[in-house]
Amino acid sequence: MILKCIKVVVIAAFALVSLNVSGQDLLARQAPIDKKLKTIDSVALIRQIHKELEAYPAFSLYPNWDNDRAHAFGNTVVIPDSFRIDMTGFCMPTTNTKITSKFGPRRRRMHNGIDVKVYIGDTIRAAFGGKVRVVKNQGRRVGYGQYVIIRHDNGLETVYAHLSKQLVAENQYVEAGEVIGLGGNTGRSTGSHLHFETRFLGQAINPALLFDFEKQDIVTDTYLFKKGNNRYRRTNSNAMASNGDVQYYKVRKGDSLARIAKQTGTSIDALCKLNKISRRTTLRIGQVLRCS
Repeated sequence: MILKCIKVVVIAAFALVSLNVSGQDLLARQAPIDKKLKTIDSVALIRQIHKELEAYPAFSLYPNWDNDRAHAFGNTVVIPDSFRIDMTGFCMPTTNTKITSKFGPRRRRMHNGIDVKVYIGDTIRAAFGGKVRVVKNQGRRVGYGQYVIIRHDNGLETVYAHLSKQLVAENQYVEAGEVIGLGGNTGRSTGSHLHFETRFLGQAINPALLFDFEKQDIVTDTYLFKKGNNRYRRTNSNAMASNGDVQYYKVRKGDSLARIAKQTGTSIDALCKLNKISRRTTLRIGQVLRCS
């Protein structure tokens, strides 16, 4: 009888051990599956985030998405005292380099962009990736004529006016460099050209502070938007301000210490001291200099 009881206990114990081992095997087999599911969940989350960004570029800055009006913000937006705009990942809207009209007052009206000489049919491209907000035609001799407005993830909105043809649709997502239209002479225009505007929360920024059409490059990798100070001052966007921001300048073809000093509002001696260089130092294209 005792031997029989011992046999029963041994069999039960063996069964428990077998069950435990089988459970561990099952968990071991399940682990890679769980890992794969987590990977799938992560990919799905990333896709969802990208989808939302495409649906609402700069959604944290703008209170709405309006396809009807070009500049319909009024008092609905809060303009920050300062905001850094990422200029990387850009594409020049046109390969043409001649500026026919600058930003500023013109014939008792404010010219809120710059005019670049293009010919009818010339390719016009998106300056950054973003979503097309407005595609309108104001008429043959009125305002922008045929124009496109794109809102970008960096907070900017860019305007492309006087087009002969629009090649995108409202609510379409475009990549930087994607063709959005063709140069033209529509609207209030006295000759074929591209009227190009850069705006932040409806506030017009002088495009010359951001884009150098002559050199086909951006002026700076990061533009510091400052409320009420984005119109005429041609200087690097990271200029020293009352809050202690430091100014940097990326060297481009044709630059010299004298030219950089003039553009950034400093002196050659100050540039040399800040960057531990001399007046005889050869500047390299792409080199970043501290200017304040």
